Amino acid sequence: MSDHVTPDGPAQPAAASAHLSDLPTAGQHGTSNLGGLVLGAIGVVYGDIGTSPIYAMRESLHAASRDGLTPDDVIGVISLLIWTLISIVSFKYVALIMRADNRGEGGTLSLVTLIQQALGKRPVWLMVLGMIGISLFFGDAIITPAMSVLSAVEGLTIVAPAFGPYVVPVTLAIITGLFIVQRWGTGAVSILFGPIMVIWFVVMAVMGLSHIGDDWSILRALSPVHAGAFLVENKLASLIVLGSVFLAVTGGEALYADMGHFGRRPIRMAWVLLVWPALTLSYLGQGAMILAHPDRAANPFFLMAPPWALLPLVILATMATVIASQAVISGAFSMIKQAVRMNLLPRLEILHTSDTQEGQIYLPKINAILAIGVFVLVIVFGSSSDLAAAYGIAVTGDMVITTILASVVFLKVWRWPVALVALVVTPLLALELLFLGSNAIKIPHGGWVPILMAAAMILLMWTWVRGTRHVQAQARRSATSTSALIQMLARSDRLVVVPGTAVFLTAEPDIAPAALLHNVKHNHVLHETNIIVCVSVATRPYVADNDRLTVTRLSDRFIRIDMCFGYMEETNLPKALALARKEGVRFDIMSTSFFLSRRTFRPGKTRGLPAWQETLFVSLSKSAANATDFYHLPSSRVIVLGQQLLI
Repeated sequence: MSDHVTPDGPAQPAAASAHLSDLPTAGQHGTSNLGGLVLGAIGVVYGDIGTSPIYAMRESLHAASRDGLTPDDVIGVISLLIWTLISIVSFKYVALIMRADNRGEGGTLSLVTLIQQALGKRPVWLMVLGMIGISLFFGDAIITPAMSVLSAVEGLTIVAPAFGPYVVPVTLAIITGLFIVQRWGTGAVSILFGPIMVIWFVVMAVMGLSHIGDDWSILRALSPVHAGAFLVENKLASLIVLGSVFLAVTGGEALYADMGHFGRRPIRMAWVLLVWPALTLSYLGQGAMILAHPDRAANPFFLMAPPWALLPLVILATMATVIASQAVISGAFSMIKQAVRMNLLPRLEILHTSDTQEGQIYLPKINAILAIGVFVLVIVFGSSSDLAAAYGIAVTGDMVITTILASVVFLKVWRWPVALVALVVTPLLALELLFLGSNAIKIPHGGWVPILMAAAMILLMWTWVRGTRHVQAQARRSATSTSALIQMLARSDRLVVVPGTAVFLTAEPDIAPAALLHNVKHNHVLHETNIIVCVSVATRPYVADNDRLTVTRLSDRFIRIDMCFGYMEETNLPKALALARKEGVRFDIMSTSFFLSRRTFRPGKTRGLPAWQETLFVSLSKSAANATDFYHLPSSRVIVLGQQLLI
């Protein structure tokens, strides 16, 4: 199903456009710039997972050493880290889930739209899963910058122990700069992301390789037998360790979510040729070093470096964590944009920071929320070890949601036999549920943070969707059909017909737009040409111009135009209207007036929503961005008429 988007208020479900052609989209890349795409993927997609060796090994060993750390424990933990990378990232995402793209686009909402297309509707359970996935990703987007930058800056305490009191202030300063530069975009800076991350992965690989010789027995960790033996020997106590081991794959969801920016092949090549080998060598090197020097378990990543290279390594690590944070912030912007397009959230101000790359966007309100959340986490937790308790549960929850949605795609879209789906999905889901359970142990110690964030996000989306439906139902009760209004206007002799074109936007094309009714009632004016525009968002990321419009002539003076945009596209109304000229519709932006209706709400005698939810919905509607900017309308050609509705 697609969703109508209207400046008059919230959107409402509409039928999906089944006639759209299967043309390549912006997310489907060719091979002409394969090297550049691989480099870009290394810099953006793998920023988060690429910085996990800074803390994943350290936290896993801390969890495993509560009863003393033996060589078998070290080998078992390393084996768990390596095989978690293989099973979750290599198998689930690289080999399997990345095949389930929607016109080249990935992410939770792409799975939702694929299922929606197959079912022909958007059932409640699907919408709920989508909301949960979005909310968990947003929580992760707040925790990642705090965790990553803190862990890197803490490396300075190894160089100068007296630096300890300055870790939090320096971290806050770096994060402040990171969020400030979002306003100007990251186009120029992102050119450096790829090369810096390549250096980072090469340095990690070299450091790991140089220490494997400290104790060659670490190579036993390459066998999954030792991972299994560790779990069997430690039984329920191993759940605590698994919660930390999972830190090694935080950021794995980015492989799928960012597929539309770089393409499946470049992301896979970057993983196989550089990222995966570098991560594996880093964990093996850390393990071998600890087997030979158990006293270095306190901070094994930084202690792999020789003393002369420690400060440069900390600086490089800080740069890498800033890049990782930038990647997750950009991902949050894209995810919220998709949620707005699918009417799960109110209209938000979306600013473009690049003239050439449509995907580079900036959402001021979301940026402020993320910044405040990160600042609070850094100040409250104060160290990456304490924050590690809050890190992981959002990612595991999001991964479980992805696996569940993917299994439905395998069944309904790919038409796999039930037995095959069970064979593929059951081990993955069991493993992820095991990780989810291990992270659930952290809830009293900080794991409640992402759960609280996700719950707040779900509450907002649920309120918006529920309020939307209620308001639309209220509006329909006193509505006039478009056909009845046209007939009435044809018989009226009190109206003055003026030259030019009037454009009225509506959520429901069969119901007369409120702005049109108010214009006729109060101004007694009718334009020579009146265009009723209904905007819908398709269950696909991009729509070709040839399929953008459907023009229907309702009378001599009235034309209805149904517009369809992909959920990754901008709703540029004037640009789309210009396409109507091919259909014989006269359109001149300088002689066109755009009539919008601004709704205000007040409580009715009988409440359709609980008082608290009604208040929240009204607040959300007031926070919606200006429709003029959202639809890229020329402000000098816009006329806004007020409308009051009872809730």
